[in-house]
Amino acid sequence: MKDNILVTGGAGFIGSNFINTFVPLGKYHFVNLDKLTYAGNQKNIKISDHENYTFIEGDICDKNLLNQLFEKYEFTQVIHFAAESHVDNSITNPTAFIDTNITGTFNLLNEAYQLWMEGPDQLKPNFKNARFLHVSTDEVYGTLGDEGLFEETTPYAPNSPYSASKASSDFLVRSYYHTYNMPVVTTNCSNNYGPNQHDEKLIPTIIRKALNNEVIPIYGDGQNIRDWLYVTDHCKGIQLVIDKGELGETYNIGGRNERNNLYIANEICEILDDIFPKENNKSYKDQIEFVNDRPGHDFRYAIDASKIENQLGWKAEENFESGIKKTIEWYLKKYRTS
Repeated sequence: MKDNILVTGGAGFIGSNFINTFVPLGKYHFVNLDKLTYAGNQKNIKISDHENYTFIEGDICDKNLLNQLFEKYEFTQVIHFAAESHVDNSITNPTAFIDTNITGTFNLLNEAYQLWMEGPDQLKPNFKNARFLHVSTDEVYGTLGDEGLFEETTPYAPNSPYSASKASSDFLVRSYYHTYNMPVVTTNCSNNYGPNQHDEKLIPTIIRKALNNEVIPIYGDGQNIRDWLYVTDHCKGIQLVIDKGELGETYNIGGRNERNNLYIANEICEILDDIFPKENNKSYKDQIEFVNDRPGHDFRYAIDASKIENQLGWKAEENFESGIKKTIEWYLKKYRTS
């Protein structure tokens, strides 16, 4: 009998890449719980016919549903991707972020605690190897100047309703370790990119707008910097933390690929000019326009991934230039056939 693993938000961007990568290995039975909001799509799942995969449409804010699932499947691992994640949406509708990212995370922690533990410091015999992995973001650390990197010890300073809600969920996970000694680990990642990312995000937006001959909007002066991480590299890091990570610890996962937004737009346009040129031979760069900056727009994020690299042996396989080519090719197929 295979262990049952709960993956929340597995029809979304990062979760679906995780599912598509690890279900085919056949080691566990994966139960994918996803609310199927605008950001989740079952078409992202390429292995839905595997016998060790089950999909359930549902909300992590539904306590009764979670209770039924934990009782039925007796999960030995929880891999928690489910989250509202778009900063612009958190500015216009922060309530959804509080509900899902904070209350939903608490519900999962509480169900896992009830299933796995007799009380503080008392794991039940059948759950000695249980793990709860919480997937978070580097945005909880706030913003950086021209120098420095986010480390696991960097003080939290969230600057948007989204990052504040994720910081709150991180603290809830931490509290369950320090109060109950529950087997939890947290990962904080830099900006992901790759297949299955929702159209609203920066890189899919640039590609889509370019192909549709629309304005490619870039906030402010385009100098805001992010550390970019190819999604499959992130998923492999998550699995490594589940398998080898020290309980109660946080691991930052970053690609060491700092690029500003204008560079990204120009790079994508140059690649498109090469592999899918316009009929008039003009450059896609002509479509780039600067727009009013986002309120509270953090200037720079960059992660120091030394801990996971040195302690667990993880390393990103893709640099930005190799990963973005794969990403553009994937979106070309999507947008040209949709």
